[in-house]
Amino acid sequence: MLYSAAPMPTPRKTQLRKPFQKARRVDPRPITGRESARDLLEHAFGAYVGRQVRTAHELMRRSIAEDCSIFLTLSGAMTPAGLHQSCLIPLIENGIVSALTTTGANLYHDAHRIIGHAIREVNPNAGDLQLRLARVIRIYDLGFWEEALLDTDRLFSALMQGPDYQRSMTTPQFHALLGRDLARMEKALGVTQPSLLAVCWKTGVPIFVGAVQDGSIFLNAVKLRRLFPDRFKFAIDINDDVYAMAALQHYARHEVGSGRLAIWILGGGVPKNYTLQGEPLLDQILFVPTTGFDIDVQFCVDPVDNGALSSCPAGEGHTWGKVSVEAVEAGSIYVHTDVTAVFPWLTHALLSDPKMKRKPKRLLDSLDDARSFLDKAVAKNRGELLKTLRFPGAAPKHDPESVVR
Repeated sequence: MLYSAAPMPTPRKTQLRKPFQKARRVDPRPITGRESARDLLEHAFGAYVGRQVRTAHELMRRSIAEDCSIFLTLSGAMTPAGLHQSCLIPLIENGIVSALTTTGANLYHDAHRIIGHAIREVNPNAGDLQLRLARVIRIYDLGFWEEALLDTDRLFSALMQGPDYQRSMTTPQFHALLGRDLARMEKALGVTQPSLLAVCWKTGVPIFVGAVQDGSIFLNAVKLRRLFPDRFKFAIDINDDVYAMAALQHYARHEVGSGRLAIWILGGGVPKNYTLQGEPLLDQILFVPTTGFDIDVQFCVDPVDNGALSSCPAGEGHTWGKVSVEAVEAGSIYVHTDVTAVFPWLTHALLSDPKMKRKPKRLLDSLDDARSFLDKAVAKNRGELLKTLRFPGAAPKHDPESVVR
């Protein structure tokens, strides 16, 4: 005898509508011209990319209100565009940004202005063959003389020959030395708009560069090593650099402020993943428990369906252990836009509110403490970590202890 299952009750229309009835109404006020940037973001950005921008503003305010250690990543030609002058330096000086990960190119191009070279607007369709003949370098609709590159090469070549540079170091240590030396130059020259390197050094913000070898500052280190193989001892310790990023996140989670972490991603690329990968390094590789970043705000023009790391949204990042459950559910947004189109608005909205300013966390000063703090956690896991050094069929007589001793 066959029995049919009882039909499932169909939810009533009123039950289905309850969540919808609680949602925010799209009913913006007429713009009068007297509104602040914050007013506009809260009331005139109700849909589509505009709503994404509004949500980003809300999450950025949350990052500060919850006393998060904020890791900001920066990719693309943002210093030639002046975004550091208009937005990043004010955010850093007001204690909002705790750590910075960027490209070597952004730090290199920032120095052009310090030594007297101008970056100007150009017509991107004017003709690249003529620009090359005139020795004008183009970055889409920006241009500068080729001499800006040559003079900047000379600047960094001279600085890196200093005695403090003749050792192995991490990228935050390297950029702190450059920031210190540029700050001294700026003071001597009477520079009114300081460099990103100098401001980060003054405020204790560590600067990481995940692909330091992919940038002109390091190309000059290559030249110096060829010229002075016995005297030039500068080197970047990549192993220590990756460890330092994870250590800083672990330290910030347990020893700094509220213990919460936020990441603001401007663009994507290497800076994004170099920062995010600190979390799976802790949890997956070193067996040091962590939950991922608590707030994740990203601005990027890439579509999210192309498999690229730059466009990976928070949910996808969560599957890798980079972002927390909380961030996926109520603490993340992917703003599908050009950073330069919206970030000045957001910076103005934040800095117009005195409550959004705070004392710098000076994580640069805590690098050694952070490393020691993580060393202790890793040491506790030594026995379990040694078990991960074997694989069936691979060097069966290999003694893992001899490698890590």
